[in-house]
Amino acid sequence: MLVSGAKPDRVTTVGLVFETAVGLRKAIEPSLACTCGPAAPWFEVLIRLSRSPGQRLRMSDLAAQASLTPSGLTRAIDRLIDLGLVTREACSADRRGTYAALTDAGQQAMDLTMPRHEQLLHQLLEGVFDPDEEVIFVALMRRLRDKVNPDAARLTELGDEELPLYREPVADSA
Repeated sequence: MLVSGAKPDRVTTVGLVFETAVGLRKAIEPSLACTCGPAAPWFEVLIRLSRSPGQRLRMSDLAAQASLTPSGLTRAIDRLIDLGLVTREACSADRRGTYAALTDAGQQAMDLTMPRHEQLLHQLLEGVFDPDEEVIFVALMRRLRDKVNPDAARLTELGDEELPLYREPVADSA
């Protein structure tokens, strides 16, 4: 309910963002452990890679997007490599840079997991927003994210904004 002339309470605004994020994680993480195999932080890495051009991201860019510490990201990538879901690739433009790239097995894991994940997200958001409100909400959240996480915002400017939540599996041509 909008109240004309009401003064925003920034503590409440930020508190609601945090409470919502915690609630979403609590609702989503148990389903990821069952369907994806890897724990939820690893799924966050996999979903970001699967949504990126070429299914890969520079480690520094992945760190900017993920809610993991640098050492946590390194551990997650190491574990995903051990599982055969991700590889590290050298960056030809910058010898110091490294890409994390989704493997075929990683894409197959996402192909199995994403339909359930999308169904859960639909259930969680059903009735919360009408389509116009959801578009506005996404725009507002993107604006907030761009302000508080400018590195992730920079990646959006490079094309992330138009990527679908999930890319459809490619039919085997053989």
